[in-house]
Amino acid sequence: MTDEIAPWGRRIHGPTLPGTGIRCARDTALSPTEMDEVVGIIGAARAGRHGAALPDRLRTRHWDSTMAAMLAINARLGCPSAGWKIGAASLEVQRAEGMPGPSPGQLARHGVHASPAHVPARLFINYRCAESEFAFRMARDLPPRATPYGEDEVADAVAALHPALEIGDTVFDDWYGASGFFGAALDNNGAAAFVHGEAVTDWRDRDLAAARIDLSLNGTWRKSGVGAAAMGHPLTALTWVANWLRERGLGLCVGEFVSTGSCTGHFFVAPGDRLVADFGPIGVVDATFEG
Repeated sequence: MTDEIAPWGRRIHGPTLPGTGIRCARDTALSPTEMDEVVGIIGAARAGRHGAALPDRLRTRHWDSTMAAMLAINARLGCPSAGWKIGAASLEVQRAEGMPGPSPGQLARHGVHASPAHVPARLFINYRCAESEFAFRMARDLPPRATPYGEDEVADAVAALHPALEIGDTVFDDWYGASGFFGAALDNNGAAAFVHGEAVTDWRDRDLAAARIDLSLNGTWRKSGVGAAAMGHPLTALTWVANWLRERGLGLCVGEFVSTGSCTGHFFVAPGDRLVADFGPIGVVDATFEG
């Protein structure tokens, strides 16, 4: 493990640097047979807790195929859901991964931990890519329907806000290299673990867009961010998720979390590291990564 710390954390993400992944030439949809192959390769790797590679012929930047594959992989694995996260909600992450915009991933119940947490190594295959985020826990369902949800209606369905760390992983052995074919997005948008702080019920009285987050690694400050980094405001991001699901005949359920996107960008950590995200008066999230 290298001791070098970049703005995006430890240099343990593979040889490709953020924003330098080479885009694959294909941008056409996967055929049904190809879709089955992609789902099978990634699904088997996640189930078996090992790395995987897609052959060049299956690599495409067709976004609808990417999202369909992500949902199909999760359905095949059948892990009980704890909610959703938003990948690439910030412009920083979109540039780093060559993404066309934000995209969701599903949080698994076995990956959810309350702070302070010792995050088990069994949750990860290749990486621990930590992102400081505002998360909401739902007080009631937001089911699929024909008309879009507005922010006020979504806010009324929230039980509480939580400061959080969402930690990403992928079966692909070069995180940013795989961005050439939306690798992280294919693989559940990297959702591997989720650590939440204590509930905040008076969140509507707080300026979440301006709220500052300070991220420290092993007791040393490394970077800061603000709530506006993720789609302008956490509630805007939550509403986006509700409508993305609604459009696909899915919905949010009471008790689920929605982690609304990184306010501090990527930060790769290693086994043995301790990461603390300080959200000021909103709370602190403390995660130690087991070896």
